[in-house]
Formats: sequence, structure tokens, C-alpha cells
Amino acid sequence: MKFKTLSLAIPALLSANAVAKVSEHDLPAMIVSADFRPAAALDIPVSLTTIDNTVIESRGAQHLEDVLNLAPNVNISSGASRGQFFQIRGMGERSQFSSPINPSVGLIIDGIDFSRTGGAATLFDVEQVEVLRGPQGTRFGTSALAGVINLQSKQPTDELDIHVETGVAEYDTRSLGLAIGGPIVEDSLLGRFSIHNHRSDGYVDNDFLNRDDTQARDELTARGQLTWLVNSDLTVDLNLLHLNIDNGYDAFTLDNSRHSLADEPGEDSQHSNAIALKTDLRLNNAVQLQTNTTYSKSDVVYSYDADWGYAGQFAAGLFPYSATEEFKRERENYAFEIKALSNEDGRLFNGRTEWVIGAHFLLQNEDLDLDSDFGNLINEYKTENVSLFGQLDTHLTDKLTLITGLRVENFRADYQDSNAIDITTSEVLFGGKLGLNYQFNDDHLIYTSISRGYKSGGINNNDALPVSKLEFDTEYMWTAETGLKSLWLDGDLMSSINVFYSTRRDAQVKSSIPVGIGAFEDSITNAAKGTNYGLEAELDWLAHDKLRLFAAVGLLYASFDQFNNPDPAATDVDGRRMAHAPTYTFNIGSEAYLSPALTLRVNVEGKDEFYFSNSHDEKSSSYALTNASLEYRIGDWKLTLWGRNLFDKDYATRGFFFGNNPAKGYVSEQYIQYGDPRVIGLNVAWDY
Repeated sequence: MKFKTLSLAIPALLSANAVAKVSEHDLPAMIVSADFRPAAALDIPVSLTTIDNTVIESRGAQHLEDVLNLAPNVNISSGASRGQFFQIRGMGERSQFSSPINPSVGLIIDGIDFSRTGGAATLFDVEQVEVLRGPQGTRFGTSALAGVINLQSKQPTDELDIHVETGVAEYDTRSLGLAIGGPIVEDSLLGRFSIHNHRSDGYVDNDFLNRDDTQARDELTARGQLTWLVNSDLTVDLNLLHLNIDNGYDAFTLDNSRHSLADEPGEDSQHSNAIALKTDLRLNNAVQLQTNTTYSKSDVVYSYDADWGYAGQFAAGLFPYSATEEFKRERENYAFEIKALSNEDGRLFNGRTEWVIGAHFLLQNEDLDLDSDFGNLINEYKTENVSLFGQLDTHLTDKLTLITGLRVENFRADYQDSNAIDITTSEVLFGGKLGLNYQFNDDHLIYTSISRGYKSGGINNNDALPVSKLEFDTEYMWTAETGLKSLWLDGDLMSSINVFYSTRRDAQVKSSIPVGIGAFEDSITNAAKGTNYGLEAELDWLAHDKLRLFAAVGLLYASFDQFNNPDPAATDVDGRRMAHAPTYTFNIGSEAYLSPALTLRVNVEGKDEFYFSNSHDEKSSSYALTNASLEYRIGDWKLTLWGRNLFDKDYATRGFFFGNNPAKGYVSEQYIQYGDPRVIGLNVAWDY
């Protein structure tokens, strides 16, 4: 496709380049790295949203949760200091306590799998965020049933690049970051290093402890990249990531306010170190060989005051229970992937078929030490994934391309815990894609596909469950979708629209049954058949040389066609919408170039109400958030005044329904965690 001024960059409030002289220059297409071959976003036949670093900086965004509302049919769940669990098209985990999980939405950072550790998605020196909706089984396997979120950090170039940024905002928020990149050895070795610290008191006041920082954020991110241009045929890339996150957790209150009375507020910390070593070798004109070797280690602590109060808080005879829970996890991941891709002389069938074939190995170890007043637990969970995959892109005509992809994956899991549960499970999984792309002309791509995604089975660690419920099976999903990506008005208008229909078989559903004050019996079962269908549409229009307009909408129907509830006395959700699956999401915004130095950006983003859980009928409220920024450039300096949630809308990011208030006799009621309130800040950046 031709790209003159637009890309599939932003269903958001701003463009890929914040320059006032938009009409004088063509804007480059966003290059997406999540597919087998990097390609312009408008050339990839997938429902896709990309969010670039200009969006990130203009919003004062520190974490993925600050920008994810820009992607249609995507939701996020907190229950922690950050939104760390992601849902795409109504599918995805919403929390993790003592049980191990196998994710539905993959999270990849510079080629490193962080799918179980969403707190790692900090955004300083990130070039772009790519959100791929729908099964990505051929490329990513079992962790991509619903889709993939891919973060790509800025890579070194052959020119010296220095970026210094500092910022202040309400709630004693402050940040400081530095990034330096450029040549180390001319024409041979390139490097980039960045470090950033973000601190905030958070948005909760603890009235009992007389503190305003029990939900504080203290997040340090350091990245390093080296690119070795060995010769014209071989490139070696090294990516390093260090995270030191020491956040507080004090989010829930008995009166659903931002005023806590907890005497033992919790912690949400993560210390991670990760490395990725990539090679790209052009063997000859026929074959390209690529490898990716990664290692990561994370120490994660998640704790909270389970009673949300303090001893003696209530009148005589109404003494609350006092309880805390602390989950200490050690996660260690090893992965290796090798793939061969066709070059110009390696195409099959008279030069009409591009191909890729490869193998992937992933070993994940997760150890949990749970210290809880409801019962202690130690467990070990080890998973091993060995996959073979391949894809053919066959050009049937100059305009029509057939895509056939297949992945076969052997999954093995070993689980042991201090309750004498010892389970080993193994299965062979397979998924893939069959698609047709039609390049109607240079400006219009029509695509359609049928894909099979899968999510491996797993293990429940609740020893109160019968033996038959300790394991649950693989979930499979068939998805049919079709879409149109277009450029109009000589490239001044970009549009993308995609419709999809998915059927889920043996859908994995989490059930949480109260078994006493503050205690639950959690389990995952193959309880349901489900149907998910809807639409995603995005628009990016250079309406005038002083004005750009943006819009995105997601429409979603996601319900259980059949639900075998493990708790017969629980809420019947057969035929009901799935949890965290709002029927609509939207984003609309504009970017006005007031002068060559001054840019104003405004957007409104929101979503419909959604159920918090599949175990009860409590729902969030629908909401719309207004954000804006005013950017002023002078020479190498940039000043950005930004505001998120300008009208201070209260909205929920997590919700529960149970009895936790002794003053009300522990009667079940709704408890919610709020998203960020209105926050206004100022960032100052200098670039060389």
C-alpha cells in the first residue's frame, strides 16, 4: 500500500509525528515488529492498534495502563497498584492469587515474554505499543488466545541521540529520565541506554495511619541495547531490561472511597532482570536465519490488608477479623527461538510463495510462598513449551494472496505444593490460520481469515476441591474475521475496519465461591461454551493543515452460550455477558497545530458498563474520560502541560462482591477499586 501522510498509528489523540508543518511532509508508516516480518501497519492483515512514543509522552504516561484505553475492544483489570491483567475482546485473566495461570493475552517486551507479569510494562523510552487482537496462534502459541500486546523500545541508530526528561504532577508525582544512543564504534557497534524513575504518593489517603502514600508508586526502569553490525549479512542485537518497582497497595475500602482505614497496608513490588540476544543472518539470496535467546528473572511481592480496617474499629460486639495475605513469587523464564525465512530467491512455486519455518522452546518456573492468616502455602509450577511453526504466503495473482499458517506445540506442566498436591500434565496443542488478502489497489487492502487459537489447560491448587476438579482442559477458539484498510483523499484520510466472529470451546472460566468471612474457594473449570463477535474501526484524518481528527470504536458481544457453574447456588450466567467485556469502547480526539511551536491535543475515551466477575452480577458504571495536552517547542526543548481525566470522573478498574463489613453483619455487597483521578502535570524534555 502507499503511505503518504497517514499510518495505522493511533486510534487516539495524536499522530506519529508531533510537527506543525504536517502538510509539507509525508508521514512515515508505522512499522510493526510483532509479525514474522516487520511491515507497515496498513499492510498487516490483522486488527491492530499501534501507540507511539509521541502519544506516550503527551499523556505523561508511565505504564501501559495509561494508554491502553486507546485500543478498541481492550480492557484492563487492576486489583493491584497498577492494571496488570489485560482482556481483549472479552477474554483474559483478571487477577492472580495462589493458583498458577496460563495467560490469554500475551505481553512481549523487546522479544521477552512477560505474559504473567503485567507490572513490567513501563513506558519510558518505548518506541511504540502494538496491540494485536484475535488469536495469534501461529506466531505466539498458547499465550495468545485473545491477542498479544507487544512493546518495542527505542533502538540505537548511527547518529548521537540524547533525550532528557523530567516531570512533576499532582499527588507529589515526579519523574526523571535520561536516554543516550548512537554509534560506539563507527559503522560497527551501536548502543543505547536509558534510565527513568517515577514516583507518586498515589491516590489514596490512609486516615488511620495519617498517611497519603500507602498506595505510593516508586518505579525504576533501566534499558540497554547494543546492535553489532558484524558485516553486511549478519546483525547481532542485545537488549537488557532492569525493573525495580516498589509500589504500595491500599486500594479497597469498606465505604468505596479513597480514604483507607487499613492498619497494615500492602505492597506490590517487582524486581526483574531480563536479557534478549537476537541474531539476523542472511545466509544467501534464498534464506534468512534469525534467532532469539531470552532469559528473565522476577521477584514479585503482592500483599494486602484483607480486613481493610484496624482492630477496635467498630462498636462492642462487632469486632472485625484481622487478616493479611502476602504472595511472594519467583519467576524465571528461559526461551529460544530459531526461524528461517525466504529471501527473494528462496520463494517456492515459481517464486510466488514466501515462507517461514521455525521452532520455539520456552521454560517457565514459578515458585510461590504464600503467608496468609487464612492458611499458608508453598508451591512450585514449571511449564515447558516446545513448538514447531510455519507459514506460507502464496501470491495467487498480483492482487490475491493466500496465507496458511500452522503451529504444533507440546505443553508440559509440573505442579507441587505443601498441601501434597502433585500433578504432572502434558498435551499436544495446535492452531493456525487460513487467510486471503486482496490488494484491491494501491490504497485498499481487503483481508479475511479463519484462525484457530488455543490456551493450554492447567491446575487448581485448592486441596478442598475433589480430585476431578484439580485439573482443567485446553480451551480452543475458532475465529473468522474480515477487514478493510484504506487510504482516501490522496492519503489524507486513513480508515481501518474489522469484523470478527469467535466460538469458544471448553472455555476456561474462573469461579470464586465465598466459604467464610474473607475466604474464597477459587477454581478454574471448563465451564462454558462462548460466542464473541463484534467490530473494530479506526479513523485518522488530516482534515486541514492545522487540524487532525482521530476516532476509534469497538463493539463487542461476548456471552456464554452454555455455562456449567461449579457452584449450583451461585449466580446463573448462562447467556449473560462475560466479565470485563463492555459492549462498546470508544476514543475520539483531535490535534490542532496552533503555530509552528504550539500543539493542542484533546481526546475523550470511554467504555460501557461491564460485569466484574463471572461469579456474581455486580457491574461497573459506563464512563468517559477527557484528556488534553498543550505542547510548546522551542529549539531542542519541549514543554508539555498534560491532564488526564480532566473532569475527575470516578470509574472502576476492579470489583468484588462479598461480605467484609462487620458493621453490616458481613452481608455481601459491592466493593470497587477506582482508576486514577484527575491528574495534571508538566513535563520538560530536551533532545539532541
